[in-house]
Amino acid sequence: MTIAITGASGQLGRAAIDFLKARVDPAQIVALARDPAKVANLGVEARAFDYTRQPDALAPALAGVETLVLISSSDFNDRVGQHRNVIEAAKAAGVGRIIYTSILKADVSPMLIAEDHRATEDIIAESGLSATILRNGWYTENWTGTLDAALQAGALIGSAGAARFTPATRSDYAEAIAAVAASADHAGQTYELGGDEAFTLTDLAAEVARQSGKPLPYNDLPPEVYQGILESFGLPTGFAAMLVDVDVKAPEGWLEDGSGTLSRLLGRPTTRMAQAVSAALG
Repeated sequence: MTIAITGASGQLGRAAIDFLKARVDPAQIVALARDPAKVANLGVEARAFDYTRQPDALAPALAGVETLVLISSSDFNDRVGQHRNVIEAAKAAGVGRIIYTSILKADVSPMLIAEDHRATEDIIAESGLSATILRNGWYTENWTGTLDAALQAGALIGSAGAARFTPATRSDYAEAIAAVAASADHAGQTYELGGDEAFTLTDLAAEVARQSGKPLPYNDLPPEVYQGILESFGLPTGFAAMLVDVDVKAPEGWLEDGSGTLSRLLGRPTTRMAQAVSAALG
């Protein structure tokens, strides 16, 4: 069984390959990246693979691949078109199963960020390929990655109010990819994935304050104010609007999952928020 992972030079792809190497022979793993030199140190075969190329140009890189992990593109310029290229190439190459990293409740979520994922899930269904859909919740690193800046500014900011999130770490989601890719038992399944622990941004700020010894309130801002601040940080207007939309709609529960599916796939509890904060501050 040959398993290929796209976006292998990214943080999620790299971590997924590391976990997968513990489950299958590394000779069965293919790292797909725009620049193969960037994944040459992963200890697996590396092949050039650029989402923006047409399917007939991508298909040769999928020769012999039985399971393809499609990690969603981080390029928001025609993400759906890029994903379509990969899916059509997979079908042309005779790939047996595709695993796609979607977002929580993608089929019904009103969040802007869900639109591309919902469209991609539809393309996969129309392709006729066997599939496993991993609907990942929010990533804890979306907040912990900027804790230093929050501490320097003296506040954690957002527009999520008292919304409860059940995020998981990148490592948790990467290990779930490996678990699903290494077993054919998950074919045809769609999994809603989230961490075991629900918390608000006020809870997160309080934990950061406790561990850092510095006061850190959560300042809930009007959406237009938050948008302006994100743009002042250099974020493109469209991307900033998407992040604000996440916060505004989060109180409706779109990024909260209490199924426990992720921890069952992992065979262990998901990483607790306090652990993630400790790692970020460490």
